[in-house]
Amino acid sequence: MRAGSHFNVPFRLEKYLPLENIKVVNSGGFGARLKALLDKEVEAASLLPPQIDMAKQLGLRRVMEDEFHTLWWVPEGAPVEDVRAYLRGLDKAEQALQADLRKYLPLWEKCVPPEFKDTHKWDYAKFTRGERFVYQPIPRAEFDQTLEQVKRWDLDQYLKERSFEKLVYRTS
Repeated sequence: MRAGSHFNVPFRLEKYLPLENIKVVNSGGFGARLKALLDKEVEAASLLPPQIDMAKQLGLRRVMEDEFHTLWWVPEGAPVEDVRAYLRGLDKAEQALQADLRKYLPLWEKCVPPEFKDTHKWDYAKFTRGERFVYQPIPRAEFDQTLEQVKRWDLDQYLKERSFEKLVYRTS
């Protein structure tokens, strides 16, 4: 509950619909949003990779697209060197994707939800790269704007910490 989509949906849709007309439905589970869309349980869904490319290959129509940031969370007591090593690994993977994306597209096969493995002949060469990893902290202004929106949408009741200084991880 309260994963990125709970925040992404009102943020993206509010440009087109009044907030009171937006009803966020938790359809939970990997692949569940695409399944709910295909089963007509919902009229629209916020999809993540690889379901975005799967939906495209199944003939579904994208109605809007916006870049948004995924925030990474680590426990307060996480060993600094472990976090740094993890972030360096993600950064190295990002560099590899930028250098030779076509080499890695077939790996999307490992990310197709089990319920979709045998329902379609997926053309992984037509899949896109997915999310990008940006190795830098979120700017204070963006943090403040995000927290303001979360409060306005009444999605902040589970926030235990609201301090920029305590939530932004410093690698140096």
